[in-house]
Amino acid sequence: MEREQISRLAHADHPIAAPLDDESVGRLLARAIPDDTARVLDLGCGGGEWLLRALAEYPRLTAEGVDISERALDHARASAARLGVGDRLTLHAREAARFSAPHRFDLVLCVGATHAFGGLTATLAAAREHLTPGGRVLVGDGFWEREPSPEAIEMLGDLSDLPTTLDRVAADGWTPVGGHISTRGELDAYEWSWTGTLAAWALDHPTDPDRAQALEAATAHRDGWLRGYRDSFGFLCLVLRPTDV
Repeated sequence: MEREQISRLAHADHPIAAPLDDESVGRLLARAIPDDTARVLDLGCGGGEWLLRALAEYPRLTAEGVDISERALDHARASAARLGVGDRLTLHAREAARFSAPHRFDLVLCVGATHAFGGLTATLAAAREHLTPGGRVLVGDGFWEREPSPEAIEMLGDLSDLPTTLDRVAADGWTPVGGHISTRGELDAYEWSWTGTLAAWALDHPTDPDRAQALEAATAHRDGWLRGYRDSFGFLCLVLRPTDV
């Protein structure tokens, strides 16, 4: 079973692939979208859930998504058609870090996909290249809420703590105009959904050749979460505007 398929199955009941509940997603979009006519870009859009929600809420908004997964983009197209917003959504199958467009965007999104650029700072630099003057960025990334164990760093990378993260954002020329720190409830709900949905799929498909691998992946992920990073990992979303406009 490919990693992409594992992720797709694990996120079936939590289509926002980040530790955020629906209310938090709605508040962030409301803060980030400047007006009903905005043009929005999602770098690393996956199944397009952020864009689909924005399109459904703002009937004149147009959106573009970029992802390397053809399967995820097919899912986004089907969902957009079902919601009646497909005519306002354009999808690009390519690496987010290599994407270029002939126009700029009023909002650039990258939530939970900063690894595609090599980290938060590089993601913001890329987002700036796509942004209209006065535009906004909605970015989501992890941080260390408490001192991490070596195992946690090995699993999730060398993140910063929250104050240092904000200092680096400001030093790069950005001013936060909104944000959200995921609650313990959101973090735990996301992990339980990820591991539980994947395990449930395996139990519901006892003859599938990928059953054992799916169960193993769910168990390993749950173990890494509970024993590795649950007590130290946090997730931050920021709505940013360039400080110098």
